[in-house]
Amino acid sequence: MGFKEEILKRRTFGIISHPDAGKTTLTEKLLLFGGAIHVAGAVKSNKIKKTATSDFMEIERQRGISVATSVMGFEYKDVKINILDTPGHQDFAEDTFRVLTACDSVIIVVDSAKGVETQTRKLMQVCRMRRTPVIVFINKLDRPGQDPFDLLDEIEKELQIQVTPLSWPIGNGDQFKGIYNIHRENLCLYSASVQTIQDGIEINDINSGELDEHIGERPADKLREDLELVREVYPAIDREAYLNGQLAPVFFGSALNNFGIREMLDCFIEIAPSPLPRETDERLVQPDEEKFTGFVFKIHANMDPNHRDRIAFVKVCSGVFRRNTNYLHVGLGKNLKFSTPTAFMASKKSIIDEAYPGDIVGLHDTGNFKIGDTLTEGEKLHFKGIPSFSPELFKYIENADPMKSKQLAKGVDQLMDEGVAQLFTNQFNNRKIIGTVGALQFEVIEYRLLHEYGAACRWENINLYKACWIEALDPKELEDFRLHKAQYMARDKWGRDVFLAESQYMLQMAQVNYKKLVFHFTSEF
Repeated sequence: MGFKEEILKRRTFGIISHPDAGKTTLTEKLLLFGGAIHVAGAVKSNKIKKTATSDFMEIERQRGISVATSVMGFEYKDVKINILDTPGHQDFAEDTFRVLTACDSVIIVVDSAKGVETQTRKLMQVCRMRRTPVIVFINKLDRPGQDPFDLLDEIEKELQIQVTPLSWPIGNGDQFKGIYNIHRENLCLYSASVQTIQDGIEINDINSGELDEHIGERPADKLREDLELVREVYPAIDREAYLNGQLAPVFFGSALNNFGIREMLDCFIEIAPSPLPRETDERLVQPDEEKFTGFVFKIHANMDPNHRDRIAFVKVCSGVFRRNTNYLHVGLGKNLKFSTPTAFMASKKSIIDEAYPGDIVGLHDTGNFKIGDTLTEGEKLHFKGIPSFSPELFKYIENADPMKSKQLAKGVDQLMDEGVAQLFTNQFNNRKIIGTVGALQFEVIEYRLLHEYGAACRWENINLYKACWIEALDPKELEDFRLHKAQYMARDKWGRDVFLAESQYMLQMAQVNYKKLVFHFTSEF
């Protein structure tokens, strides 16, 4: 198969939603279709003994939530699909924002009872900014939920995108009979099956008596009415509008019971985009260029607790990535060679010889990579859109066991490289400050330091409003600022100046008094 055909058969997408809408369960079921796992697990720890394949960190299994993004690939009907399952919890939103930079399209999971929730709105803003194509999967139809028309109205209003349903539910909760696949014009009858895949029933004419036989007269009449209304109200599927992020196809189903997913997957491989061109600071990179380029969008330490390994996840943007080949690490300005690049099935991985645009490759990292780094065959490129955001919460981190100071330093260093949180060193007293987006991150850091590095830490609260990166248009003014604000000055992990403002007023005064300094709230400037 030629290079261009390899690119065209790839689809890389992220699954996003509010916590508990069912995205990890959906990921599991998609893998079941790809034959990648034989028994799908649910995330809820009490219901089912086997935990989800995509939740491989101990803390995720205990709490029944995903706190790290998992990367998985599988083949379905000759299409190579790469899934990025993201954390839904808002405290880990930054990880999700960065992962969206590696996706060519997105599936949003919505709970049929709760409708659109806060986290979904926030993530949709990122998709709108990037004009990422979106498909909506309305989940949990086997439980009582809202009217489908109300849900569609809510999605249009809250996510500010036009929708078109491509499947339609027949009842919900204990009245749930199945779904009608508008896209393929066939009927799929519901039977709760967590492990197997059901076949649809071909019904070419929904006005025939055959429909009444399958689902009963009243549900059949209601379905005919609903479908007539759907045709009048919603536009037909238009691939151009979908690819431009203006129209979202909507599917209904139950991820837990493996229902309605095949309809979505079949449509997805038909309409979803193959790898797209990527912006760099220098130029636009096309996927079918001959030379390899890629960027690191995520780093994960200790995927295998026995080996203390760190893995950098690289999205291949153009050309072919080959094993044991020298590539330029643009940030360090030196060539690196990788002997064991891996492809992932959640925590299981296999060594690969080559990877094509759209693929995600795991590279063993000994501390060379940070998030946003670029690898090329020699050209100096910098991929855009992988920022660190100004943290909301800050704490001093203290060593709780003087015998383990080396382990603590190493652990903090590696976890910060992963982008779990941000590390600032106060220039006044040299104390280390950890900044995070949410409170749960402090718990995860403490847990991982203890269990993965054997280092115990203590936290001390610190009252700060914002951390801002400083860009100096006049070096003299920066010197003056450093002198006057000495106790509020810190350095980030890369040695850049950061101003720790105690209050909004203090930040405003600094902006007024120092006209030749620019204060940034993301690390990309």
